[in-house]
Amino acid sequence: MPAITCPEAAGRWPRPYVYTIKLEALVRSRNDARSRPMNPIVVILASQALFSAGDLIARANLRASGFELRSFVSWWFVAYTLIRTVATVGQLYVFATVDLGRTMALFGAVSIVLANVLSVLLLGEVLTLGGYAGVLLAIIAFLVLALTP
Repeated sequence: MPAITCPEAAGRWPRPYVYTIKLEALVRSRNDARSRPMNPIVVILASQALFSAGDLIARANLRASGFELRSFVSWWFVAYTLIRTVATVGQLYVFATVDLGRTMALFGAVSIVLANVLSVLLLGEVLTLGGYAGVLLAIIAFLVLALTP
């Protein structure tokens, strides 16, 4: 990196290395911030939330208009496609940073939990006691996979 000199320092003891060091430190800190990886657990949660949001949009609109061609030529389908595209990018990031087996297990556990929470809160659907036991096991599986190296 070329040295940057200060014109005010002309005639005095030249210290271009001071400016070079400061500039290099600034560039290094900016590059470090950009290259810092995102937390895969956060990306998994966000992408699964986006997938679920898209599924809720599709469910509501397809129930109202039916599974016909006109249903797919509408604003909701464009929104659905964009939401799922962003979620897919998050999913691909996780595939690139976490082992495949662990990734798929985390996606599955988050999907089960999120779908059941949303179905109870937004749709009023209720599972059996055995169903909730399965959801509890999925939560335990998620925690074990997320918290262990």
